[in-house]
Amino acid sequence: MVEAAELIDNDFLRQFELKMDGHLAKIEYSLQERKIFLTKLIIPEEINNDEFKKEFIAAVFEQIQDRNLSVMPTSPAIAKFVRSNRKYKRMLPVGVRI
Repeated sequence: MVEAAELIDNDFLRQFELKMDGHLAKIEYSLQERKIFLTKLIIPEEINNDEFKKEFIAAVFEQIQDRNLSVMPTSPAIAKFVRSNRKYKRMLPVGVRI
């Protein structure tokens, strides 16, 4: 589903963007030193389902991992994703638990 779409890091608007079926899903962020704070998840009603949400967040985490940044999920939906996916917990800064 998400693999067919292109994930874009719009650094001007400070958000990851993914167009799916003519709709734009976004994760807003703030970058500070070597940490990226994922602050808000916005998915339009038309494409909002659990599978899409998981794949979208996972694609964002993979891109962040490639940039070697620590992740601070301040959005409740993204924090829930990290709690349920152990492999991404190692991307949290030292001493941070979710």
